[in-house]
Amino acid sequence: MHDIISWFEAGAATHVGKVRHNNEDNYLIHPRAGLWAVADGMGGHLSGEIASGIVVEELGAVSPPASAAALLASCEAQLVAANGRLRELSRQHNGTIGTTVVVLLVHDRHYACVWSGDSRIYRIRAGAIEQVTVDHTEAQELIAAGSLTAAEARTWPRRNVITHAIGVADDPELEMVDGGLLPGDTFVLCSDGLTAHVDDNEILAAAAGAAPQEACDALVALTLDRGAVDNVTVVVVRYDLTAPAATDAGIWE
Repeated sequence: MHDIISWFEAGAATHVGKVRHNNEDNYLIHPRAGLWAVADGMGGHLSGEIASGIVVEELGAVSPPASAAALLASCEAQLVAANGRLRELSRQHNGTIGTTVVVLLVHDRHYACVWSGDSRIYRIRAGAIEQVTVDHTEAQELIAAGSLTAAEARTWPRRNVITHAIGVADDPELEMVDGGLLPGDTFVLCSDGLTAHVDDNEILAAAAGAAPQEACDALVALTLDRGAVDNVTVVVVRYDLTAPAATDAGIWE
């Protein structure tokens, strides 16, 4: 286990919501490996909870790494393994079994975010919030093309149609961004059940000053107060205020 993990505190909360009968979300807290994840099984398809559970199970097999590059490679290999299992299940059941996933990786005062789908990772730094991931959705593609505004996307009829997910293609489509850690950095991983009801500034207000578990509980409670039409899952990870800042770059290669 790399020593940097001792500088982290994390919390997690999940709820079925007020409309659905099954919770198709799953999450993983795996600090020994420097890994945290949220997976959201695809609603309306076969066995969403099985899909998200398989992804979390595979990621849970990641061992404490010798290097950042080894951690990233292991994460990607386990997601490929999960994708293969889901593709086989899809063939057996003659239907789609898939899930979104967001993964936060940490090694040697650096982080990487790996994702597929529309679950999100936010980073809170110096009192400001930034969405680190980019939604893999039809709506986001139209926003990027200038055909749809972010405000219009919130009510667009096909806003929930995702373009990437684990289990829907033979080769999973993953995206990754990385950066250095600064003391106090806070990451919020969530399924879209949260962001359907809670905006970025509200996430900032709940997570910036509270302990990670308190922040998770508050965000889930706020979602429930607003109707919680979907499952909701939140993981909050904070790098200690007294921890050292990042120095070198490019450690994930």
